[in-house]
Amino acid sequence: MAKEGSWYVYILECADNTLYTGVTTDLIRRVEEHNHSPKGAKYTRVRRPVALVHSETFNDRSSACVREAAIKKLSREEKQILLKG
Repeated sequence: MAKEGSWYVYILECADNTLYTGVTTDLIRRVEEHNHSPKGAKYTRVRRPVALVHSETFNDRSSACVREAAIKKLSREEKQILLKG
């Protein structure tokens, strides 16, 4: 489970095989929101169901947001390489 103060950058694979990247403090809750709640991102609401395919942990929001921005700049091919690890 998440330690206090943990921030996560995550990548979801949507039903249409597109990838969505976001930041949260609670991965389980956030994936649930993307799949079942109006609180899910507009992008994912029309591409349900989504599956968590990657996550990284950071100590603060700032670091997580910097990493999120870097991932969002990657091409799909580069993101696929990241997912393969």
